[in-house]
Amino acid sequence: MSEHEHTHDHEHDHEHEHDEMDLGPSFVTIVDEDGKEYEMEFLDSIELDGKTYYAFCEAGLPDDVESVEVSIFRVDVNDDDTEELVGLDDEDELERVYDKFLFQQEDDEDEE
Repeated sequence: MSEHEHTHDHEHDHEHEHDEMDLGPSFVTIVDEDGKEYEMEFLDSIELDGKTYYAFCEAGLPDDVESVEVSIFRVDVNDDDTEELVGLDDEDELERVYDKFLFQQEDDEDEE
């Protein structure tokens, strides 16, 4: 299995479209607080302790990449029902979510 790294440095506005039945990759543009855009590929959603998290990696990576940097964000729903991706500052929360993400990936590989 590939080695994974994770990052969590900023809150981000985002646009995304993904469908649970869609078997292809889903791409999103994440915009940081400085207005810089990042093209990311949606990897998975994680449910933990009543909260939803999304995992992304950089879009357009070659298939033979050995190490993938995974970015994990908590999904907060604003008063107007829009989603906001929030970087994780709590190292314990990040580790628990990342561990569950890895477990889900291993479980998905076992099912194939």
